Amino acid sequence: MVNAFFSDLLSTISERGRTLLRRVGSFDDKQDASGLIELCEALLSGWGEASGTAMAREVLDRYHHLDQPERLAFFETLARNYGPDPEKLAQAIAAWRAQPNDDDASDLHYASEPRRQELIRRLNRAPGGTAELVAMRADLLDVLQGNKDKARDLGALDRDIVHLLSSWFNRGFLVLRRIDWSSPANILEKIIRYEAVHRIRDWDDLRRRIDPVDRRCYAFFHPTLIDEPLIFVEVALTEAIPGAIAPLLSEDRQPVPIDRARTAVFYSISNTQRGLGGVSFGSFLIKQVAEELQRELPKLENFVTLSPVPGLMQWLKEESDVPVNDEGHALLDQLDTPDWPENAELAAQLRSVVEPLTAYYFLKARTSKDRLIDSVARFHLGNGARLERINWLGDLSPKALRESAGIMVNYLYRLDDIEKNHEAYVNHGEIAASSAVKKLLKSENPRLLDMRPS
Repeated sequence: MVNAFFSDLLSTISERGRTLLRRVGSFDDKQDASGLIELCEALLSGWGEASGTAMAREVLDRYHHLDQPERLAFFETLARNYGPDPEKLAQAIAAWRAQPNDDDASDLHYASEPRRQELIRRLNRAPGGTAELVAMRADLLDVLQGNKDKARDLGALDRDIVHLLSSWFNRGFLVLRRIDWSSPANILEKIIRYEAVHRIRDWDDLRRRIDPVDRRCYAFFHPTLIDEPLIFVEVALTEAIPGAIAPLLSEDRQPVPIDRARTAVFYSISNTQRGLGGVSFGSFLIKQVAEELQRELPKLENFVTLSPVPGLMQWLKEESDVPVNDEGHALLDQLDTPDWPENAELAAQLRSVVEPLTAYYFLKARTSKDRLIDSVARFHLGNGARLERINWLGDLSPKALRESAGIMVNYLYRLDDIEKNHEAYVNHGEIAASSAVKKLLKSENPRLLDMRPS
């Protein structure tokens, strides 16, 4: 109700401001990038609260009418012409060099801020401005994806938007809510739509995931995006750490009695807002959900994920640093054979090669920037989890076979070790892994693999 009150108040201010704008003058009403930039300049010139709010709303409304080329032109102008004021920045640098002190450092900080950051702040004052700026960031990502040659030119603009969104969506503003069958239908519908790991087929499938006694679903919400989950996690309560996804999602499975549950399995984590890519709050979600579950169910002993390995197959098939000989490569080519998991002999041969290579993929392989290749691994290991187990044929879905040869992994969140693991990973690049995973580096088939024990 409080959010609705302030939203209505902003709308009233904006509408009165629109009336004022009509009285004091008009602006170029061209529905193109140049007309929009003129409005942006006026917005930055320092209008009153009502007219400024109305002008911010007008900018956002006109932005919607731009086609893809005009949006590119708009973004390019913001990147090119809305950086720091060169003269003010030069003066601040000179003052700092002449006699460094706190006041000069503060002046240098403010002088180095790009004008586009203040523009984005003022746009955020419009009714619904935060949600629209998140959507605008998604448009910018689309532009970058479709124009790789523009990445360098538009990179500064993207960083500025992410900088502000990170402030507006920091953990202090996020609200954790449990999603269950009694949640509003519009929220449940979004859970179905945004599920990114294991597709929810229909309402019955959704109910099986959130309604039984051994199932949970939690999401983060933000006050300015009412009833719009930002990120959500689906949880299965089990007796032991699972190695496959099918039994967890089976239609005819028997729910686990809550007094026998010892493991909380985070089997699906989905971001819902593409425009918030790079704004990290998934780690907070997992840790807070783990704490909530431990308070509710003190007998829980393990907090683990059952995660895909989306980059494994591409690495196995395309990278030159895969430590396998020609015979091994020929065997890996069999991963393209239809229904290969149903051939027990072939599956056994592949397992002797793929499992050790998967351990190598996590523990040794790196990108050209010395980062872990797998984005899911970077997320969980960066959050302080431990790579606990590699599960052969954990997911037999076509997508999983295509992306990860059916491999799934468990990342273990041991609450007492999270901070230590996080620090070791961030500061020294050390991967927390179980002895079982490390032993896989010792090749089971030295004829095919060329690896040395770690």
